[in-house]
Amino acid sequence: MSSWEVVIGMEVHVQPKTKSKMFCGCSIAGLNEPPNTHVCEICLGMPGVLPVPNKAAVEACIKTALALSCEIPQHTKFDRKNYMYPDLPKGYQISQYDLPMSVNGYLEVGASRVRIRRVHLEEDTGKLIHAGDKLHKASESYVDLNRAGVPLMEIVSEPDLRSADQARDYAMELRALLRAIGASEADMEKGQLRAEPNISIRRVGSQELGVKTELKNINSFRALHRAILYEVDRQQQALESGRAVVQETRGWDETEQRTFSQRSKEFAEDYRYFPEPDIPPLELDRAWIEELRRALPELPSVRRARLLDQLPAAQVAVIGADRDLADLYETAVAKGAPALATANWIVNEVAPTGKLMSGEYLAELIDLLQQGAVTRDQAREVHLESVETGRTPAEIVAEHGYSQVSDPSELRVLAEAVIDANPKAAADYRSGKKQAMQALMADLRKRAPQANPKVANELLLKLLA
Repeated sequence: MSSWEVVIGMEVHVQPKTKSKMFCGCSIAGLNEPPNTHVCEICLGMPGVLPVPNKAAVEACIKTALALSCEIPQHTKFDRKNYMYPDLPKGYQISQYDLPMSVNGYLEVGASRVRIRRVHLEEDTGKLIHAGDKLHKASESYVDLNRAGVPLMEIVSEPDLRSADQARDYAMELRALLRAIGASEADMEKGQLRAEPNISIRRVGSQELGVKTELKNINSFRALHRAILYEVDRQQQALESGRAVVQETRGWDETEQRTFSQRSKEFAEDYRYFPEPDIPPLELDRAWIEELRRALPELPSVRRARLLDQLPAAQVAVIGADRDLADLYETAVAKGAPALATANWIVNEVAPTGKLMSGEYLAELIDLLQQGAVTRDQAREVHLESVETGRTPAEIVAEHGYSQVSDPSELRVLAEAVIDANPKAAADYRSGKKQAMQALMADLRKRAPQANPKVANELLLKLLA
């Protein structure tokens, strides 16, 4: 790619944290319920119904815009985006066109600033479910409208991204921000955040944008990264062989690890936008907006910068990317837990499992570990039981009779027995094969799971020397 430059703009659809749909009272809790059980006349598009905007969705959109340093206009309106598709019962989607809720913001991604063109609100479509027997060439499609009318924020960036890595990092940073301000859970596995990169390439030094393709509804960071890499390579091969890149919408096939054409790309005029006649323009109260601005919590980028004064960058990258992990860390440290030991536990034990105990209980557990009262394996069991039962680590340790053997005289007898039972491993270690210590320690832990590993390791080293 040395002679080509990648140009990427991102459209990200985010489901804001609300209890009901965008323009009706249907619960969004029914997205995984039996098909078409959480619908009403409004989200089914029946004649004569009147949509009413969801204030919670508007608030989430404004909070997101403020966190992205966007300009908030005094007036905004909804528009009808007209197109025919089986999962769109009205034959149009209520969205925003020329007067969105916010414009001209930015998001810091590493050392780069990605400009945000707009953040606006719209409603989601339904869901098509395809079923069929390929062997007998029979096929059927069903429509589930439980999702129709669910609120969506669309966050549109300028084409400021220059690689698959940067696009992935942008999406991850955006998710961290949305979770930090409480605008959305942004769970990609649940479809609460879907990325749609617009990708083109051009010769290095050129200022003219190439023909772009849009990849639709990508729901994981890994898939986003791989899809962009594939599409960039596909466009490069096409241009270098004299073929044209066609402006189109493409999908990503996770199984085959490739993009595929879905339809030719529509333009704004194809949708025949016009103002939604059933919803009057909204006037956004300045005092309310300033109240939302003052209520914004510390943003992830600011928090990470502060945590870097306490922790290594690798730990900050994990803890600072998740508000719950960062809150857990800071609460435990405030309760007296040492910063580095707490961060190590969160990165290695909490983040992979998602099992969060309270910060106060974590401080207590770290203290037990630091004192040598429990082994790390025991601490893991205590952690999980505390999360499940809500009991304190000290109570659980007392009930199970956990205790760590740290008496050197007692452990010396055990270490001598391990060396005698493993003459080959002992000889290998003495001949310079340091990895042989792992086998000796494994046997020691098997014989005495409650042995203090640090003291036992030191005794083994001393005896082997």
